[in-house]
Amino acid sequence: MGQPAASPAIAALRERIARLEGGPARNRATLPFGVPTIDKVLPGGGLALGALHEVAGGRNGAIDGAAAALFAAGIAARTKGKVLWCVTRPDLFAPALAQAGLLPGRVVYVEAGDEASVLACFEEGLRHGGLGAVLAELARLSMTASRRLQLAAEASGAIGIAIRRWRRQTEATDFGQPTAAVTRWRVSALPSRPLPVPGIGRARWRLELIRVRAGESADFEVEACDDKGRLALFSDLADRSLKARNGPVRAIG
Repeated sequence: MGQPAASPAIAALRERIARLEGGPARNRATLPFGVPTIDKVLPGGGLALGALHEVAGGRNGAIDGAAAALFAAGIAARTKGKVLWCVTRPDLFAPALAQAGLLPGRVVYVEAGDEASVLACFEEGLRHGGLGAVLAELARLSMTASRRLQLAAEASGAIGIAIRRWRRQTEATDFGQPTAAVTRWRVSALPSRPLPVPGIGRARWRLELIRVRAGESADFEVEACDDKGRLALFSDLADRSLKARNGPVRAIG
C-alpha cells in the first residue's frame, strides 16, 4: 500500500528546511564574480541572491577592514537598484566606495546608535524588497539573528552582506561562531601590483572563502575591485597558459 501524500504544510516545511540546508542552491539566482576560478567553487556559479553573506578583514586591522568593506562594496555595485548601508559610526569614505563601483547616488546610509539598532535596520532593509543589496557593519552576529536575516533575504530576493568589524580584539573571536550565512569571506590586503614607472598600482587582496553552504572552502589572490565592482586576475597570471596556471598556482582568482 502506498504512502499517503504529504499535506501542503508538510511539503512547505520540507522545502523551507531544504532551503536552509542549501538544497535548492542550484535553482537560486546568483551574482557571478566573472572570475571563473572563483565562480566554479560557488554553487550556481556565483554569490547566491536572496541570501546572507559574511565578510571580515583578515588580520582584524584597519587596512584589512577597509579591504573587506571595499570587497563588499564591489559586490553591491554589481547589483541593480539602491543599496542600503547600515553603520554605527560614520567612517565610510564615499570616494573609495566609488572607486570600487558603488557610486554615492546609489547608496542610502543609515547611522544607528548601537548594534541592536543596526540589526533591526538590516532586517527591515532585507524585508523591504526594493533594494539591490543591504549591508551592515556588525561586531557580533548570533545564529538566531543570522537566521532571521537569511529568511528576510530569501523572502525579498535581496543580497545581504554582514561586514564584521571589531572595536576590540576580544570581539574578533565571534567571527568563528556558526551563523546561517550562505558564504563567509575573509579579505587581507597584499602589496599592490608593481608598475613599470614610479607610482602605486592596483590594490591586491587575498580572498579566503572560509565557508560556503553546499560547497568547499578555497582561497584566491586577486586584484581589487575596479570602478565597475569587478575583480581581476593578476596581469602576470592572466597572460600565462592554462596549463601553467593549473600547475604551480594554487586556487588563484
